[in-house]
Amino acid sequence: MDTVVINAVTKKFGQTVALDALSLTIPMGQMTGIVGADAAGKTTLLRIIIGLLAADTGSVATLGLDPATQKKELTARIGYMPQKFGLYEDLTVRENLEFYADLKEVAKDFSKLLDFTGLEPFQDRLAGKLSGGMKQKLGLACALLGDPEFLVLDEPSVGVDPISRRDLMHLVKTTITPKTTVVWSTAYLDEANSFDNTIVMDQGKVIYNGSPSALAATSAAFEREVIRLMGGYEEKPSQIAAHYVYRESNVEYPVEALDLLKMYGSFAAVKNNTFHIKRGEIFGLLGPNGAGKSTSFKMMCGLARPTAGTAKIMGVDIKENPTLARSYLGYMAQKFSLYGNMSVRENLEFFAGIYGIPFAEIKERVDNIAAHFGLAVYFDQLSEQLPLGIKQRLSLACALIHNPPILFLDEATSGVDVVTRKEFWCHLRALAEKGVTILITTHFMDEAEYCDNISLFYKGETIAIGTPAALKQQAGATTMEEAFIELINRKDAESGLL
Repeated sequence: MDTVVINAVTKKFGQTVALDALSLTIPMGQMTGIVGADAAGKTTLLRIIIGLLAADTGSVATLGLDPATQKKELTARIGYMPQKFGLYEDLTVRENLEFYADLKEVAKDFSKLLDFTGLEPFQDRLAGKLSGGMKQKLGLACALLGDPEFLVLDEPSVGVDPISRRDLMHLVKTTITPKTTVVWSTAYLDEANSFDNTIVMDQGKVIYNGSPSALAATSAAFEREVIRLMGGYEEKPSQIAAHYVYRESNVEYPVEALDLLKMYGSFAAVKNNTFHIKRGEIFGLLGPNGAGKSTSFKMMCGLARPTAGTAKIMGVDIKENPTLARSYLGYMAQKFSLYGNMSVRENLEFFAGIYGIPFAEIKERVDNIAAHFGLAVYFDQLSEQLPLGIKQRLSLACALIHNPPILFLDEATSGVDVVTRKEFWCHLRALAEKGVTILITTHFMDEAEYCDNISLFYKGETIAIGTPAALKQQAGATTMEEAFIELINRKDAESGLL
């Protein structure tokens, strides 16, 4: 018996076809991964399956029920974790669990879930104060309440470090029963390769549905095949870099952190962090969720005041002249920080204006960068209604629109499909070759390989620094993910935590 049976389902949003006469079955008692390009229809499909959206045409049966007309009966049997953190940030961990237990009308014995997810020591902490990894674990814990027959997870590991990603996968695999069906949408192809079945979507259609091993024998070959199915990726010159006008400077280190310290009460979020980034260098900050990377970013660009130490941007002290220092920066925040009630065009025009682009040049600049990022088709759409990957494209376009000599990118490709990520890095490498200095955080270990130098950040301090090759050699590892985990485990061992 299949958990989900979909026949010729179509769903449109205005003139945009999200699902195009899609037919699909999802087997019971197995883990099925869903991958695809941005706006391929993955989230729309999941929401129709569980009754949050109704199909325009076609039929859907989930656990033998019609989700459009029998949603109440279905909700009691499923667990759902949305793409965006869907809990209440002003409630504590325990209060969120109690609220969802009331909604599902299940018992409030959370001891096993709290212990299993590692959230027991944090049950009185506000959800909004949790790290990204902890938030995802809390979201998963709420989805698992009541031992659902069908678990639907929409990109649960977006923005989560490799250790937390492994923890999430382990939590799911060891918590569910052999009869539980799991559907897991993901931007990570190594995750998709680990499931019983993989569904690849493109433009509202299923272009592959079967076991990963039937598609390719190895993880690397699987990634190549998925990219091929999604239309392939062709390395080509960056049009953005081609039109980029770099602001020349004699500053040796465009970005410097000098003994940065950030205290919150007695807690040191960042401990005496120092690094120097050369012109045209791509410098990566890697580390687990909650390690202090975003706090360092905020201090570097003047959004948070250091407790001690300073940051220099193009030789300008960020504390002494924040306006001038920030004028050299293009900044992309970890969370989508544009204006949701403004259209794509309006956001681009607004940022062009505040970055000082002359009014007569704004339209041409906006049209050019929108064309390079594939945003013109979304010009009149509100940014809050965009798929996550398209939101990330828009954020990066706004950060680049004034041709800054320095880019600060905090999880710039989080939630973006693999083809678009490769295109992003094509642009970044081309910009670096033109002299743009780039500071970036990422949880994609394949992206870490593109950095010239990496600072591995853990518990507020740098525990290793060097080229990707040097860090792998130091850890005795063959991949950056292995090096990441090994170096952090070593640090914990030195601290007596292992």
